[in-house]
Amino acid sequence: MSQADIGLIGLAVMGENLVLNIESRGFSVAVFNRTTSKVDDFIGGRAAGKNIIGTHSPEELCASLERPRRVMIMVKAGPAVEKTIESLLPYLEPGDIVIDGGNSEYPDSIRRTAWLAEKGLLFIGTGVSGGEEGALTGPSIMPGGNPDAWPAVKPIFQAIAAKTDAGEPCCDWVGKGGAGHFVKMVHNGIEYGDMQMICETYQMMKDGLGLSNDRMHDVFSRWNEGVLDSYLIEITRDILGFRDADGVATLDLILDKAGQKGTGKWTAISALHAGQPLTLIGEAVFARCLSALKEERVTASKILEGPGTAFDGNPDDLVADLEQALYASKIVSYAQGFQLMRAASDEHDWGLNYGGIALMWREGCIIRSVFLENIRDAFARDAKITNLLLDPFFADAVRKAQGAWRRVVAGAAQLGIPMPATSSALAYFDGYRTERLPANLLQAQRDYFGAHTYERVDKPRGEFFHTNWTGRGGTTASSTYDV
Repeated sequence: MSQADIGLIGLAVMGENLVLNIESRGFSVAVFNRTTSKVDDFIGGRAAGKNIIGTHSPEELCASLERPRRVMIMVKAGPAVEKTIESLLPYLEPGDIVIDGGNSEYPDSIRRTAWLAEKGLLFIGTGVSGGEEGALTGPSIMPGGNPDAWPAVKPIFQAIAAKTDAGEPCCDWVGKGGAGHFVKMVHNGIEYGDMQMICETYQMMKDGLGLSNDRMHDVFSRWNEGVLDSYLIEITRDILGFRDADGVATLDLILDKAGQKGTGKWTAISALHAGQPLTLIGEAVFARCLSALKEERVTASKILEGPGTAFDGNPDDLVADLEQALYASKIVSYAQGFQLMRAASDEHDWGLNYGGIALMWREGCIIRSVFLENIRDAFARDAKITNLLLDPFFADAVRKAQGAWRRVVAGAAQLGIPMPATSSALAYFDGYRTERLPANLLQAQRDYFGAHTYERVDKPRGEFFHTNWTGRGGTTASSTYDV
C-alpha cells in the first residue's frame, strides 16, 4: 500500500473538508476518527475514488504515513486533544510532526510544544479560519509551535490556503510556541467585535429608523462595495434578504440569544492579563452574555422604561452616519487587537510579523476584508508603529468619520438603543488621544485609602511618593507594583 503524505484525525465538518482540500491539491491523505464508522462512511461517500486512505486505529494511521509523519488533529479543544496525542505517541518516531488544527488555548500549545520536544517530536499549533467553506476551498492558516516542523508542512499548508488576488497564500509561519493559536484567538476576538458592531448597526436601523429588512438588505449591499467590503457585511446582506418558504423573513424568527465557544472570552482575559485596553472586544463578549439573559430581559422590558423618544431626522443621513461610525469603530477594534498581539509578542519573544498577519487574514477567514490591505500597508510604512490609529491613513479616516461617529453614539443614547461596542470604541479613541486623563485623581484615591503611592509631574518618572492625607496615616507606604 502506498503511504500518504499527511494524516488527519477528526472527521467532523472542518476535518472532512480539509481532507478534501488537501487531496484536491495533489496530496494523499490518511484519515482516522474515534467513531470508526465515520471513516467508512467518508471513504464510501465524499472521499470515494479519491487519494484518501481510511484507517481504523492510531497505529494503522501512523503506519500508513511516509516519514517524517505529519498528523493533523481536528478535534474539540481541551482534553480531547491531549488524549489524541497520547494515543499517537507509541507509534511515532523522533522527527515526526503533530499538528493541532483546532481552537486550542495558546498556553496549551506552548506546553505541548515543549512536551513533545522532550520526546523528539515536533509540534505545530495552528489556527484555521474560514468555516466549512473555507476549509474546503481555501482557509486562512496561522501555524506556530516548533519552527523545525515548518519546512515539512509548508508545501501542504500554503497549497491549501486561500490566496490573495496577487496569488499570495494566506498562510505563513507565525512564531514559536503558542504564537499561531494566539493570533487565531485574536482573530476570533476581532470577529466577535465586528459581528457585534454590525448587529448594533442593524438594531439602530431596525428599531431606531424602522427600516424594513429589504431596505437594510439594499444598504448592506451598497456598503459591501465600499470601505466596509468584507465577508461579514456580505453575509449580513444575504441574511437580510433571506426568506422562509412561506415568505417570512428568516432573521425575524431567530431567537435573540447568542452563543459563544470561548475564543472571544479568552481574548478579553488575555488582554486583562497583559494590561491592554481591549475594550471593544470585551464589550462584544459581554453583549453575548447579556443576550443570554433572555428571560430576565423579557421581564425587565415590562418594568424598566427608556426615553420614549423617536427619531425625527432624515433616515438617509443617519444611514450614512452609521456607515462611517461602523468603519471608525472597526479601525479601533483592529488597533486594539494588534496592540494586544504586540504586547504578547514582546512577552513571549515571538517576533510577530503584523503585516504578514494582515495578509493571512486578507482572504479565507471570517474577518477577511479589503480593509486588511490597508493594515498591511500601514505596517509596510512603519513596522514598529505602536497603534494603527497613529498611521496617517487610519488617522485621516477616523478624522473624517468622527462627526458621524459622535452623532450615532449620541443618537443611540437619546433613543435608548444599546450600542456598547460602537460607543466603547469612541470612548477608547477619546481616551487614547487625551494627553491628561483623570488617573491623577485615581492615584490620589488609591494613595489615600491604601498608601499605594503615586508619581509627580514635577519629579522624574520612577520616583514614588506618599501623602499623609488625614494627618493620622504616618509616612509608611505600600510597595509599588502593577498587576
